[in-house]
Amino acid sequence: MKKLVIAGLGGAVAGVILASQFAAPLLAQEQEQQRSVYEQLDLFGDVFERIRSNYVEEVDESALIEAAINGMLISLDPHSSYLPPRDFDSMQVQTRGEFGGLGIEVTQEDGFVRVITPMDDTPAMEAGVEAGDFITHVDGEALLGLTLEEAVDLMRGPVGSEIVITVVREGVDEPFDISIIRDRIRLTAVRTRLEGNTAILRVSTFNDQTYPNLEEGLSDVIAELGGIENLNGVVLDLRNNPGGLLTQAIRVSDAFLEQGEIVSTRGRNGADGDRYNATAGDLIDGLPMVVLVNGGSASASEIVAGALQDHRRAVVVGTNTFGKGSVQSVMPVQGEGAIRLTTALYYTPSGRSIQALGVAPDILVEQRDPVEETLTEDRFTRSEADLRGALRNTTLTEDEQRLRDEEQAIAEETARLRNQDYQLAYAIDILTGLNALGPNAR
Repeated sequence: MKKLVIAGLGGAVAGVILASQFAAPLLAQEQEQQRSVYEQLDLFGDVFERIRSNYVEEVDESALIEAAINGMLISLDPHSSYLPPRDFDSMQVQTRGEFGGLGIEVTQEDGFVRVITPMDDTPAMEAGVEAGDFITHVDGEALLGLTLEEAVDLMRGPVGSEIVITVVREGVDEPFDISIIRDRIRLTAVRTRLEGNTAILRVSTFNDQTYPNLEEGLSDVIAELGGIENLNGVVLDLRNNPGGLLTQAIRVSDAFLEQGEIVSTRGRNGADGDRYNATAGDLIDGLPMVVLVNGGSASASEIVAGALQDHRRAVVVGTNTFGKGSVQSVMPVQGEGAIRLTTALYYTPSGRSIQALGVAPDILVEQRDPVEETLTEDRFTRSEADLRGALRNTTLTEDEQRLRDEEQAIAEETARLRNQDYQLAYAIDILTGLNALGPNAR
């Protein structure tokens, strides 16, 4: 015991000596850093005063300060920004599921406005705006040099008014104009339908209505089928979903997981991290799932796809996702505005960050453009039943024949769907194959 005590005392004494040796230099360094910060703030005040006093035209002081704050934030990353009171109010309305505008999710790259995705059933989608488009002008006014918020402001306007955006699109030689009529955007977060015995859950955004819409829609299609035992599985369609609320991404993931981590976030300090785990209960009792993604699937969409992929709960099909793996915190500030600040990165259950990488699909499936179907002689094939005098099959009962006809109708409908939406038809084919092999194949 005496040796242990002595060793402890020795360590304490050494610590005091070291502290006395290094305290003065560290204190001096900290004071120098503080002096440098105050000097820079003095510089800012000096520049602001010179602009206010000497600029060729009278300036709006509030606008100038807002621009300085926003410039500081956007120098950090594309997703940090200042939200003046009007934009802060608009953002809060949007998370509730209703807002005014064109219906596009945008980001900024090298000074240009890039479309992450057009939202379902909005003026932008109907006008032909596509994910990946660059918007260079609004009503003839160039966007280069503007902040993202300033560019978005130009695209806002009264419901029913017309706006002309100039678009640069990969594969198109020249920029071209798209005319859009502004409208109030009312988002239905989840649209549910049946394709045969497969439930299609089309999730367009993650707002306050997403999980309630999903749960209600899934319940409706199960009732329409006459019970969950008649359901083949679920296609969770997250294509062109720009993301939204982290809480809703967690709830949607949890809807199909019984246990385990869904996502973790890690900030600058290790102590700032959070982990979110699934709770017991699966809305479809373990039936097979396919998650559809593409380059327009971002943020919250990637959390869901990554969680279900890592837990091997779903097959992820489509193309690589957008790769927005950062978490933004919205912090109210004085003056009724707010700052949107990147405070953490999120990680999938296996510990991978998808920032700037995205979620790679398990099965890479490119979308195909629809082609006009024409009936030709080549589409008709001959079989034994077409031969003159062929023996007829009399072994089928009426019920068996009816079931055969229904299966044939489903196959023909899937063939038509394959032409309209190749990725979705591919997903349904996967679920059909898994069901044909039985529960042991899952």
